[in-house]
Amino acid sequence: MAEQKRIRWGILGPGRIAHTFCKDSKFSQSAELAAVASRNHDSAQSFANLYHIPQAYGSYEQLYRDPTIDAIYIATPHNFHFEQAKAALLAGKHVLVEKPITVNAEQCAELIALAQKQNRFLMEAMWTYFLPAIVQAKRWVTEGRIGKIVHVKADFGYPTPYIPGDRMYEPELAGGCLHDLGIYTLALAQYFMEQQPLSAEYHQQRHHLGVEDDLVIEAKYADASATLACSFREKLPNAAFIMGERGCVVIPEFWRAEECFLLGFGEEHGGFSGDVGEVLACARMTGDVAEFIDKREGSGFEFQVEAASRSILSGEIENAVIPHATSLILQKQMDGIFAKIND
Repeated sequence: MAEQKRIRWGILGPGRIAHTFCKDSKFSQSAELAAVASRNHDSAQSFANLYHIPQAYGSYEQLYRDPTIDAIYIATPHNFHFEQAKAALLAGKHVLVEKPITVNAEQCAELIALAQKQNRFLMEAMWTYFLPAIVQAKRWVTEGRIGKIVHVKADFGYPTPYIPGDRMYEPELAGGCLHDLGIYTLALAQYFMEQQPLSAEYHQQRHHLGVEDDLVIEAKYADASATLACSFREKLPNAAFIMGERGCVVIPEFWRAEECFLLGFGEEHGGFSGDVGEVLACARMTGDVAEFIDKREGSGFEFQVEAASRSILSGEIENAVIPHATSLILQKQMDGIFAKIND
């Protein structure tokens, strides 16, 4: 029997983020789009026609039962992730779940245990971790190019108007900016710090429905600190700064990073500024800057699609870049934050 070379993916939930997944999958050598499922067959069929997907289902159960599907990508809102991922794993499918993987640590731990019991691959779709610019930034840090990390700063915010009934602001649907945007900043800090904070302070604003719509986290580590922010109220700089004793890595639009910059802190640098343009202009004036720009073909999802597909083909049940333990750490961090800000 010939060795399988491509993973046949089923898409669960043909929403906005599923479009990105499908557009970028064509740049993966190890993935094949085989089916899409929606609660409305017409919606599934329209999506299938758009991406030349051979099978469209009008229920999720049909996708779970399809014996030709190897893995399911869950692209629904995060308040549905647990039940859908659980059903997919019980059906014997490998699973890639959009971030955040669940809405609390208890759910996350149960999915991990189930994946291990079923001997099926489970991964949180933390696409940022697989972007070449993020990988290069981490390489610079690991090589000691900025010295010991002193501070991580990251923010992610966009004005998100309230629409009655919209999940983004509904407490019972796990609304709020931490789940939707803050997960990226927490994940970035964990990626570079590789440790959990010892303590943290939180500053928040709340929407009239009760969810947080603006949040700043000030975290203290054993020998470093981090300032993380997320907001539905305003557009933030949406950049990350990894600051060390001898320099800084700057990552514009870090969650979808296409580029990163390595800056030295020479005498002429004049110190650190939180403005991306100002920092880069100053560094270029002194010539103390290195830059990396990726050559991606898609929008960036192709790297995680390929990584997940290769892990499945290799018989792994987790991926080394975003292992189960990291997803559980992030869920526990969010549980802790919610316990504090909702107290």
